[in-house]
Amino acid sequence: MELNLNESVSLEERKYGGFWIRVAAYLVDYIIVSIPMSIVFFLLFSTLSSESLDLLMNPELATSQLMLEQAIFELFGVFAIVWLICMFISILYFAGMHASKVQGTVGKMLLGLKVTDYEGNRISFWRGLGRYFAMYLSSVIFMIGFIMAGVTEKKQGLHDLIASTLVVKK
Repeated sequence: MELNLNESVSLEERKYGGFWIRVAAYLVDYIIVSIPMSIVFFLLFSTLSSESLDLLMNPELATSQLMLEQAIFELFGVFAIVWLICMFISILYFAGMHASKVQGTVGKMLLGLKVTDYEGNRISFWRGLGRYFAMYLSSVIFMIGFIMAGVTEKKQGLHDLIASTLVVKK
């Protein structure tokens, strides 16, 4: 990890990224991540056989229960593959960008934010990965974990507290 020595702002004077600016950054990131995910979704679902799609749309066409079960199994298999690939894309984008030299996603960069540890250092990929998975905890109960970023002293969401990270203004 490297210390950001070029920062003239002391840790006490640091400006934290609040709730609404982080929401705006996430919306930008969501659009960016949605593009490759949509391509994956389209490409993989186009591999479903037309026979399976016909059976799923009109189950009366099935000549046996086995035919219908195979069509459902094929659909769930494609869903599982799409989910895994999309999760991988999302992890690489969020954890990778937060751990990179720019210390933030494209949305955060556009809005002048970056992710640091408590000392202002760049976080590791593993901490970024933990922060990514902790975001799911932040969303469990009515997004309270995200809303915390609007009310805590250092503008930290639950996932920031779990991962010991800060989102600060550059």
